[in-house]
Parts: sequence; C-alpha cells; structure tokens
Amino acid sequence: MSTIRKFQVTFDCAEPERLARFWCDVLGYVLSPPPAGFATWDDYHRSRAPEDRGAWSACVDPSGAGPRLFFQRVPEGKAVKNRVHLDVRVGTGLVGEERLAALEAECARLVPLGAVRVRLLYDGHDSCIAMRDIEGNEFCID
Repeated sequence: MSTIRKFQVTFDCAEPERLARFWCDVLGYVLSPPPAGFATWDDYHRSRAPEDRGAWSACVDPSGAGPRLFFQRVPEGKAVKNRVHLDVRVGTGLVGEERLAALEAECARLVPLGAVRVRLLYDGHDSCIAMRDIEGNEFCID
C-alpha cells in the first residue's frame, strides 16, 4: 500500500480569495501562483465565465512543508460546527503561564485580522484558545 505524502485542506466558503488572504496572514502562507498558461490571476479570471470568476483560491506554505489550503465558493452558508478544524500551533513545548502568554499573544495578533476569540480552555497546565475565522469556521490556537 502506498503512503500519502501530500494533502490539501479544503474550505467551503462564500469569498474564496478573501478567506485565502486571511489564512495567508495567519500562517505566513502565500497565494498560489495563477494556473499554468496565465501570467496573472486577472488574466485567468477574465478567461472564465462571469459566474465562475473568483470561484476558488488557494494558498501554500512558501517553505513547502505545510499543506496547501484550497478555498471553494459554495452557495450555502455555514450552518453547523466544523467536524474538522485547524490548530495553529504556537505553544508547542510550552506549559502553564508561559504557554498561555504565547497563545494570548497570537490571539492578539489574529483578532485585528478579523478572527474572533470564542473561549480560553485552560487547566493551569495545558491551554488552547478556540477562535473563528472571518467566515465563522472554527480553529484553535494551540
């Protein structure tokens, strides 16, 4: 049986490019280059039918280590809690107050980008902060 070495995470959303840019800011990712055969994204969009323009966007880890994030426009809005979510790992190896301080600093960085703080989960040793992105998708600062 072969081993899967690469994967992408796909988000259903209302505004693919806007959400892709948000996650670029959160993770230090960059927007994917335009599809083959197109010099710019504007060129690509002009080649599409009006209803298909801006239907998707993607961002990638410039180091190549992290997964590609793909954002596709869907007609329905978000209705329920995500069954899968991203954990933004900023406190790895830290515990207690030191970990909490790292998580709070990252939360303070993300809120001005449009993220919403939902709640802090802290037991005196381990902690994470539940958040929502600009379209309401849950994620955690961990």
